[in-house]
Amino acid sequence: MAAIRVASSSFTIRASASPSSSFSSSYSNFSTSVFTKFEFGLSWRGKRMAHSITRAALGLTEPKQIDPPKIAFSAKEIDLVEWKGDILAVGVTEKDMERDENSAFKNVILQKLDLHLGGLLSEASSEEDFTGKAGQSTVLRLPGVGSKRVGLIGLGAASARTAYRSLGESVAAAAKSSRASNVAITLASSEGIAAELKPSTASAIATGAILGTFDDNRFKSESKKPALQSIDILGLGIGPEIEKKLKYAEDVCSGIILGKELVNAPANVLTPGVLAEEATRIASDHSDVFTVKILDEEQCKELKMGSFLAVGAASCNPPHFIHLCYKPPGGTVRTKLALVGKGLTFDCGGYNIKTGPGSMIELMKFDMGGSAAVLGAAKSLGKIKPDGVEVHFIVAACENMISGTGMRPGDILTASNGKTIEVNNTDAEGRLTLADALVYACNQGAEKIVDLATLTGACIVALGPSIAGVFTPSDDLAEEMSRASENSGEKLWRLPLEETYWESMKSGVADMVNTGGRQGGSITAALFLKQFVDEKVQWMHIDMAGPVWNDKKKSATGFGVSTLVEWVVKNSS
Repeated sequence: MAAIRVASSSFTIRASASPSSSFSSSYSNFSTSVFTKFEFGLSWRGKRMAHSITRAALGLTEPKQIDPPKIAFSAKEIDLVEWKGDILAVGVTEKDMERDENSAFKNVILQKLDLHLGGLLSEASSEEDFTGKAGQSTVLRLPGVGSKRVGLIGLGAASARTAYRSLGESVAAAAKSSRASNVAITLASSEGIAAELKPSTASAIATGAILGTFDDNRFKSESKKPALQSIDILGLGIGPEIEKKLKYAEDVCSGIILGKELVNAPANVLTPGVLAEEATRIASDHSDVFTVKILDEEQCKELKMGSFLAVGAASCNPPHFIHLCYKPPGGTVRTKLALVGKGLTFDCGGYNIKTGPGSMIELMKFDMGGSAAVLGAAKSLGKIKPDGVEVHFIVAACENMISGTGMRPGDILTASNGKTIEVNNTDAEGRLTLADALVYACNQGAEKIVDLATLTGACIVALGPSIAGVFTPSDDLAEEMSRASENSGEKLWRLPLEETYWESMKSGVADMVNTGGRQGGSITAALFLKQFVDEKVQWMHIDMAGPVWNDKKKSATGFGVSTLVEWVVKNSS
């Protein structure tokens, strides 16, 4: 990621394998599932590489096998006062908490629940000054009543998908602290939700609950297994439509969790080779719709990927070019898409090394966040299996390190489309890997290409930690992705592709330099990528340097997965 400063044989797999639920399984099985199986095709260099990858990780660290949350969801239409279990949680807006002149709730559901509890709900919410604001919650312990605990969770002034997802997360947190195994969730104003919106509301709640239950404890010596086993969603309808939406939420969450695990994994564990194995595992687990091709250094040379290979030249962990291909089970393809993810498993900056406060070198394991979003989306789509769309998932995976074999400032690289690049900053490396990946994506016949990358510190300065920047010359593609992000709850903001800024990217000795000045750094980075996309292809660049990581939780967010899945599914219909 550009900072703001103050080889094995390729192979194709379509094979069955038992599904794996965790990235840690990919790491521990890496040697047997790839190199042992395909060793007959390895050159001497390939065998040496296999040996180097299967050696123990630096620090002797190996992730523990942690199963993702397994929660049984049920949509039910029963009287909430008759429900029996550990926690009954009610999502309330500020309007729901309004009271009459006798300080009684105006909301019918809260009236009924308060009457059932002998006025305790009204009394406790008044004492704790609970008004239904977002982030507020109050939980009552009620021995001898059907529900051991009853909680009110604030949704804020208005209800939206993000509020419902937050409701699920809050309930998951309450379940963790009380070690609850079965929970019910309802909304005080469920009657006011349009019937066609109720399934998506339930889906948002389920998404929040699954992700709120998940803790990435693979690298901790001690951890507790989640107690939560079942969640009943009350008052939002029953039937096949809501069941389908709940299943969809589970499928998307499986990809988000994979994305989080990949970004959280340290660079001494998640090498380019291990990232390639994760792609192989996805193809094996969903062999009815996926094939995978992994290109080694020699094959990338044959494709003239000089830009990509230069970035990985300094590392003892060789580069891997990953190409997953999804084809619908029905066989009919109406649209071809490509998702390209930046895959720098570690970025020290190269000879322009990251130094000083704000360089974030200690967090540069997350510089493969784009590839995590792409592979997470692939895992989810392998479960959902949308019709009518072919999707290519492409990652140029490598490390940006320092050694005598590494690229230097002033070097001139030749990309696979023949364009030459003068390297004026080795820490603007992600765009160099994406250049060859985008050319490759265009050569697959993709009609629409979306790339995701933790590309620039400038985008974090511009949009902060929660919003990704979007660049595209296509208004239609911008509208498609905007709708997808609204459905997913992830925040995107379109920024301009100001062509006049390209002047700062011109070189005196090559076609271009790889970085311009400090001003408009995210824009010039996007303009650089544009040079490697066919003009006939609709293309979008998403700079996700901000939202890839949650500083407060010191953990990955899984950003991008749900928006990509939404976009692909919409293109399939």
